[in-house]
Amino acid sequence: MVGPCTLVLFGASGDLTKRMVMPAIFGLMRRGLLSPECRVIGYARSPMDDEAFRERMRTAALREPGAGDEAAWTEFEERVSYIAAEYDGEDAQGYAELARRLAAFDAGAGARRLFYLATPPSLFAPIMRHLTEAGLAGNAYQGADGAWARLVIEKPFGHDAGSARELNAEVTRGYDEDDVFRIDHFLGKEIVQNLFALRFANAIFEPLWDRNTIDHVQITASETLGVEGRGGFYETAGAMRDMIQNHLLQLCALVAIEPPAEWNPRAVRDEKVKVLRAIRRMAPEAVEHEAVRGQYGAGSIAGERVPAYREEPKVAADSTVETYAALKLHIDNARWAGVPFYLRSGKRLARRATEIIVEFRPAPHTPWAHAGGDGDVVRPNLLVVDVSPDAGIILQVEGKRPGQTMGTQTIALDYCRVAQRRTVESPSAYENLLLDALRGDPTFFARADEVEAAWAVVDPVIASWAAARPSDVPTYAAGSVGPAAAEALLARDGRRWYDAAEQIACAIEGQHTHELRRASRRADDDSQRS
Repeated sequence: MVGPCTLVLFGASGDLTKRMVMPAIFGLMRRGLLSPECRVIGYARSPMDDEAFRERMRTAALREPGAGDEAAWTEFEERVSYIAAEYDGEDAQGYAELARRLAAFDAGAGARRLFYLATPPSLFAPIMRHLTEAGLAGNAYQGADGAWARLVIEKPFGHDAGSARELNAEVTRGYDEDDVFRIDHFLGKEIVQNLFALRFANAIFEPLWDRNTIDHVQITASETLGVEGRGGFYETAGAMRDMIQNHLLQLCALVAIEPPAEWNPRAVRDEKVKVLRAIRRMAPEAVEHEAVRGQYGAGSIAGERVPAYREEPKVAADSTVETYAALKLHIDNARWAGVPFYLRSGKRLARRATEIIVEFRPAPHTPWAHAGGDGDVVRPNLLVVDVSPDAGIILQVEGKRPGQTMGTQTIALDYCRVAQRRTVESPSAYENLLLDALRGDPTFFARADEVEAAWAVVDPVIASWAAARPSDVPTYAAGSVGPAAAEALLARDGRRWYDAAEQIACAIEGQHTHELRRASRRADDDSQRS
């Protein structure tokens, strides 16, 4: 259990607090992981009193109430309060009031505070500056017995490598690095953290986890949603900044990481940084061949017509912002030399999924390969990590097809979805990460040099795309699999994109039946593109 402390939520009236942060805090409380003396202070501009804020948070926390949740919230909400004030400017009365309340809580909860910045990135630096000036930043607690102040910062952390360095410099004025938690909710997912166990607790995988047996790696994060009213934000971000720089490069680092010498935050994050620094920086002439972008046009999602990106509110009619991005990355070290990592992410695609697929090299020889019949088809083994929506792992191998000939078919050596075998309620990603921050464990958070290394990977691509004209950005129909250039990116290497749903269906239905269905879907997609 986390001892007495105070959580201060900046951006408390915003969507993130309502959808993710407050439900996570309440979830930890329900599990008995927070001390009854823990308190929550919301801080935002919206005019509200304590009761109005509690009612708003009650609706968020009890979206799917279980037995006893109503009573648990009633008990918990007495420890929830709210401050309506500006984040920046000459008037620092809000921070003075915050300091007053925190001092009043110290007698019962102790000087232990977690400041959570669930605000637009433009407010990160002003909030940190005011906390420092008010004597509330982490460095003010050094030497105090049992006291601490930690900082949780949401993404995006910076707009490029330069701005990330400036923001990191601002952070260090008030906090030690180990007290700063740059949150990426992908790293809080049970299935993502399971990558460490899969790699390092199983002797069958670690000896095979290198260029000698792995052909390539694919990492996908696709969404059926569009910008959902966030056109103004997305115009300053795009898929590369919004998804590739953080979420997908984090997954890439976890797949490619070397075994840490020991399990502690420094050792784990040191190895992640090494991976990111080993990724080859794209020269301008390589961008055309190893980076793909696209922007969704009008189309259909689940039978409903949806508008093009340039028709979304707060989006420029001639916008060149990418809603789809794909990269071919090279990790220049001894383990991964010659093994491409393909990353892709896009909005308004045919399905919602986040997945990692590792393709192993095919068997070098099968004795019956030229015996006739179907035996000469040798498909590669795949390790499929389905991150979402159905967390699970499948190892896809070849087995004998029933019949008189020695033909093979794809089978699932073992397949499990966490949701199907779950015996206890699994905590959300935000619960896992929030609990880690309260305990002071930064293992699954990004370090300053890690963030800067990730920006260094994508900055050359973003810079190359910066001078684009509207006609330079290819469009893809909403509801399709994305731009044709993304298919060509792999086709040039003699490969194709996989998706976890297809591989699972392949193993369950049988290869031949599923390939017929896949061909039919591809024909439908080609028709939609045209």
